[in-house]
Amino acid sequence: MTSVVRALVVEDEPDLAALVGSYLERAGMVVTLCHDGLQAVALARQVDPEVIVLDLGLPSLDGIEVCRQVRTFSDAYVVMLTARSDEVDTLVGLSVGADDYLAKPFSPRELVARVQAMLRRPRTPRQDLAPEDEPRRFGPLLIDPLGREVFLDGEPVALTRTEFDLLDVLSARPRMAFSRHQLIAAVWDDSWVGDDHLVDTHIGNLRQKLGDSATTSRFVKTVRGVGYRMGTGT
Repeated sequence: MTSVVRALVVEDEPDLAALVGSYLERAGMVVTLCHDGLQAVALARQVDPEVIVLDLGLPSLDGIEVCRQVRTFSDAYVVMLTARSDEVDTLVGLSVGADDYLAKPFSPRELVARVQAMLRRPRTPRQDLAPEDEPRRFGPLLIDPLGREVFLDGEPVALTRTEFDLLDVLSARPRMAFSRHQLIAAVWDDSWVGDDHLVDTHIGNLRQKLGDSATTSRFVKTVRGVGYRMGTGT
C-alpha cells in the first residue's frame, strides 16, 4: 500500500476489537476502535476510513443499520463480522452494502489478508483512456467505467463498489462466461480466501438493482455449470 490506510474497527467486545486492531496496525494501517453502533456512524464520518471491520451485534444500532447508514455517505470497504451462522444474516448484511463477511471465530490473519486483497483493487480510474474505458451500452443499460456510473433508462443506478466492479468485469468481455473463481480473481484478488458463493449474493443484489432476476435476466445471465456472463439487455 502506497499511502496510509485508515481502518475503523467496530466490535462490542473490547478485547477482540483490540486484537483485530493490533493485526491491522501491524499491516501498516491507522486504526480507530469503536464499540457502539451510533458512535460508529459518527466516527465513519469523522475518520473517513478506507475500510470498516463491522460486527453484526452492536449496542444502540446493529451492524446492518450501521452499514446502511454509512453507505449513504461512504464507499469504504466493509467486512462484516457475525457470531451467527444463519445465512439470512449474511445475505441481509451484504444487501445493504457490505463487501465481505467472516463468521466468528475467525483468524485475524485471514481478516487482514482479505482486507489487503480488497485494498489492492483500484480506487480511482486510470487517466489514460483505453478502449475498455469507453462507455458500454446493453439495451437500456449504460455503463461508464471511467466515471464508475451506471444508468438504466437514463436514470442513475446506485451500486456498491463491489457490485460495480462485478458489472465492470462482466461488461468488459460480454461474450465470455466467467466462473466464480475468475470473478473472485478479477474483483477480490487471487489471494482471497473464503466461500466463492459470495459472488452469487453480490450478483443477486446487482440483478435486483437492474430490475433482473435469476430466471428473467436481461443483463447478467447465468451460464449453467460455469457461472455468469453479460446479457445484451433485450
